[in-house]
Amino acid sequence: MSRIKEFNLPDLGEGLTEGEILAWLVKVGDVIELNQPIVEVETAKAAVEIPAKWAGEVRSIFHPEGSTVEVGTPIIAIDTDPGAGPVEESTTTAAGSDLPTPSAASLAAVQVAPAEGMVEPGLIGGVAPGGRTAVLVGYGPRTTPAKRRPRRPPTPTRADHGVVVGDKSVPVTAEPAPRVHDRRSVGGAVLAKPPVRKLAKDLGVDLAALVGSGPLGSITREDVRRAVAGSTAMAEPAAVTSPTTSAASFGADREQRIPVKGVRKLTAENMSRSAFTAPHVTEFLTVDVTRTMKALDRLRGRRDWRDVRVSPLLLVAKAVLLAVRRHPMVNSTWAGDEIVVKEYVNLGIAAATERGLIVPNIKDAGRLTLRELADALTGLVQTAKAGKTSPADMSGGTLTITNVGVFGVDTGTPILPPGESAILAFGAVRELPWVHKGKVKPRQVTTLGLSFDHRIIDGELGSKFLRDIGDFLADPEAALLAWT
Repeated sequence: MSRIKEFNLPDLGEGLTEGEILAWLVKVGDVIELNQPIVEVETAKAAVEIPAKWAGEVRSIFHPEGSTVEVGTPIIAIDTDPGAGPVEESTTTAAGSDLPTPSAASLAAVQVAPAEGMVEPGLIGGVAPGGRTAVLVGYGPRTTPAKRRPRRPPTPTRADHGVVVGDKSVPVTAEPAPRVHDRRSVGGAVLAKPPVRKLAKDLGVDLAALVGSGPLGSITREDVRRAVAGSTAMAEPAAVTSPTTSAASFGADREQRIPVKGVRKLTAENMSRSAFTAPHVTEFLTVDVTRTMKALDRLRGRRDWRDVRVSPLLLVAKAVLLAVRRHPMVNSTWAGDEIVVKEYVNLGIAAATERGLIVPNIKDAGRLTLRELADALTGLVQTAKAGKTSPADMSGGTLTITNVGVFGVDTGTPILPPGESAILAFGAVRELPWVHKGKVKPRQVTTLGLSFDHRIIDGELGSKFLRDIGDFLADPEAALLAWT
């Protein structure tokens, strides 16, 4: 049995087919333990640290940071018994630094299998010994095989030519071209670490236009800074020598092309599917929330709540959970020939992160006390901002709140997450003139926007649900006494 084991990129669940390697947490030669995090991978939903399946010594890393890898592709090789001495050549199965570089003649003699032929076991698209590699605990296996990208045909070498000197022909052998790494050799993407990408974005540098000087042709900070210095040096003489201002350019040199992948790609697919599948209806309600804001102030003043993060979103979430109890049909899913009404509420909270919009949810939120709900909201937001939300935390949502008020927006017409029948937009709380007890007074006011699936929720049910949320926010103490 081979000591060298290749670890494949596991299926992280929910049909994900690929991931981008953000950072390697180990290097070749490191001795690692079982379940030690070895790589951080960004999937279509979140950044996830993947643990090692075996203890041992890292022998090879097959893909650099910044590359996109398909599920089931080997990403690292581990020697599971490094104390047993040197590894025999026959047991080294990983392609990488452990194998000698083949010559051009040996490469030319290799027979390439037909495009539709069988793939050898152990390779991408083939059958691994004993079936597919086990996935992480709690995640489902991928049901479709990974497809291997076709290799680019080798560039033909230039034949030797002769140079005529006088009346004699002197053969001259062409010097080999300097070896340049192709920065698009892995996954078709520009290789650059996240800090380098951020620097390029801040300085307005297009990474696709640079030639990397780092490992495997990756772009480094120095490459980005040289590009900025070069463009500045070229621009200064042009400004001095050009007597007139050149005509504006509207070509590709003034366009930025952003690859659609990861969280953004999944969000686009989900929103498109939901918008053209579920018939959306949106209703709005403007509410005087002055008493809610005063209740929050009193809550913050309590000794046992002083270390708790209290925000208006907490009472909005409580209002939604109580309204669901009064109108359970709102918390349901359209399943073709039936409607599935759920007795639990996995309350989703839309969160904007650096990787895009994600919607983690609080499992069975209706069973939580107000204090437990506050702690759950705080943990959810902090985890999302840190980019550590797991795929499990973003699956199974039943009803969602999107807090557009944090951006200074009054309200919106949110699109339903797939599988849900209602989503509430919570707008900014503003001090506005409001008629209160027969007089116009400054009051704290907000606007709610409720989108719902009209196949399940008709106008009456949607209106009553939204009205109950508004009644709670207008007078939370009275609503709690009346409904609980």
